Amino acid sequence: MFGNWLKTTILMAGIVALFGVVGAALGGANGMLLALVLGGAMNIFAYWFSDKIVLRMYKAQEVDAASAPQLYKVVRELAERAGLPMPRVYLIDEAQPNAFATGRNPEHAAVAATTGILQLLTARELRGVMAHELTHVKHRDILISTIAAIMAGAISAIAQFGFLFGGRGDGERANPVVGLIVMILAPIAAMLIQMAISRAREFEADRGGAEICGDPNALADALAKMERYTKGLPIAAAEAHPATAQMMIVNPLSGGGIQGLFGTHPATAQRIARLRAMA
Repeated sequence: MFGNWLKTTILMAGIVALFGVVGAALGGANGMLLALVLGGAMNIFAYWFSDKIVLRMYKAQEVDAASAPQLYKVVRELAERAGLPMPRVYLIDEAQPNAFATGRNPEHAAVAATTGILQLLTARELRGVMAHELTHVKHRDILISTIAAIMAGAISAIAQFGFLFGGRGDGERANPVVGLIVMILAPIAAMLIQMAISRAREFEADRGGAEICGDPNALADALAKMERYTKGLPIAAAEAHPATAQMMIVNPLSGGGIQGLFGTHPATAQRIARLRAMA
């Protein structure tokens, strides 16, 4: 738990520093001060509301035992097995089979699954996936993943603003350094996510999920199915906000290029092999 709080603090400090660099390039000393204040305010906002922002991005709808009985029952059973409070449950109307967890702590957690995952997976495989997501909740790494997604997106937006409108130093002339800063900001944002959301996090969630549901092969089978179907069924929200891709159980992005910088998931084949070994 302490390690995750340390990572969160480092991530927030790094992003505020990036805001300051961009502000200085766009508006000199005054711009840097304004950007630092903005970055600090956005960090506070992200801490309290980042989960709601991400769920809104994906047009997730909260469900209950009446509206989504299969999903809700699975989550309730697994939460009890894991000794966790019952999280809020959301459904995303997307054909791609995927899922994620969000929230600032286990008491304020939410799990979301696409309609595609309910159609593709068996009940046994669905248990494996939701156990994986609840492990993220139990390990308390859902806060850092959500903040990383929101703040990296904000940095990219500011970088695009600087690229489109140019920057000014303390004088009136455009600052030529802005172009260079803009070129490196997106990779920096991606690197922050890579540092904050390590691949070991997914391996640990796989292991913990297998233990919670008691069936490592269930998650392995689910991952194999999802890997086959995700690439041909893109999610518009993930493509528009690639920084959120690292929250999903499998990478939802369809292309490479700049989006490849956000490839924080381990190879699915390697994840499956580890789960098979557990079984």
